[in-house]
Amino acid sequence: MIVSPLDYRYGREEVKSIFSEESNLKLMLEVEAALARAEAEAGIVPREAAEGISKHANLESVKIEEVKRIEKEIGHNVMAMVKVLTLASGESGKFVHLGATSNDITDTANALQFKKFYSFLVDDLLNLSEVLYDVSKTNLNTVMIGRTHGQHALPITFGLKTSVYLSEVMRHIERVEESRKRVVVGKFMGAVGTGAALGKETMKVQSILMKNLGIGEEEGPTQIVDRDRYVEYVSMIANIATSLEKFATEIRNLQRPEIGEVQEPFNEKRQVGSSTMAQKINPVTSENIVSLARIIRGFVVPMHESAVLWHERDLTNSASERFIIPYVSILIDDILNKAISVFSGLKVNSEVMLKNVTNDDLVLGEAYLMALVNKGYGRQEAHEIVRMASMEVREKGGELRKKIEDMTGKSIKRLSPLDYTGNAVEITEKILRNYEIVRGTRNTH
Repeated sequence: MIVSPLDYRYGREEVKSIFSEESNLKLMLEVEAALARAEAEAGIVPREAAEGISKHANLESVKIEEVKRIEKEIGHNVMAMVKVLTLASGESGKFVHLGATSNDITDTANALQFKKFYSFLVDDLLNLSEVLYDVSKTNLNTVMIGRTHGQHALPITFGLKTSVYLSEVMRHIERVEESRKRVVVGKFMGAVGTGAALGKETMKVQSILMKNLGIGEEEGPTQIVDRDRYVEYVSMIANIATSLEKFATEIRNLQRPEIGEVQEPFNEKRQVGSSTMAQKINPVTSENIVSLARIIRGFVVPMHESAVLWHERDLTNSASERFIIPYVSILIDDILNKAISVFSGLKVNSEVMLKNVTNDDLVLGEAYLMALVNKGYGRQEAHEIVRMASMEVREKGGELRKKIEDMTGKSIKRLSPLDYTGNAVEITEKILRNYEIVRGTRNTH
């Protein structure tokens, strides 16, 4: 019986496979095999034994059904795996799991999952940044109204709006790359983190093991890898999700019919907007991004709480992490790819943007304020004149510039909102150049 929507609705199969039950067992077996080889390299176990263990540390020799059967009997998942691997390894089996505690295996397997997923996460962010770059460059001079408090404020460009998103995604890429060295970390220090079982050889074995697996070492373990690392990972994912929700919320707002400035991709030949209102084109992908982003952020507090354990460890983090790590990873990949789809196929209604910005003379209030200052008015005095003139225009209609001229007796140069976008183009170009530099640097490595 399938219960989780991850199993039938959300997430890409290649990412879900990283966190599957089969993958988890496979990675734990990979750690056990690598541990035996590291101990052989350190002269602790015979090389033939390490080879024997490695030969059988796979899902063909260690059947998942058998592991689950034994776990039911003994109530311990890692020991169940160890028992099956020991039996499968024959004479070599007496060296399986030597000097290890459960979290040496599970946390190191987690690190291997993180390692695999980081590649997807970085690729997703790079792909999104590429799409945002293209949209920003295409709409460098596409003037639209900027809004604050949901109200018309000043003219901006759509290229500026999306380049701000691009700069945010670039920072996320930095965070992900920087966090990798702290998150992708395993351990082999046994019970309570002292490595007492193998004595002085433990440090050597841990170094060999983690190097061979291509992951970092926990320099200050308890019985587990320190959970501040996992807190950082989940918080980072939640931060990315929050950005995606912000982007998607803007698309949803701008797609509202009374605004109508953009539209997310919609297959007009086949896609259904509503089961009853057949005429509708709903921003369902953007809404889905918002909904799933909130699920991701919901795991932040449980992950923080899972870092608070008694003494050198307890088990209060175990069950929650079985949900937290797979869910946040699978869902962030899902909504990143949905965001890529939205922006790569985004319909930008530049004519509507132009109409919305040029139909509202009041958006030039700041420009006329500055014009009055240049004619000798104090800033506060000019502000009050523009405010009063704006209120009169709202009540009686008319043109703001003309109202100001009537109130002051001063001639004000007629302006167009198209001429009052400030440094929008220059800011966008700077972000685009920075992206090009970063992209070029990455391509040379």
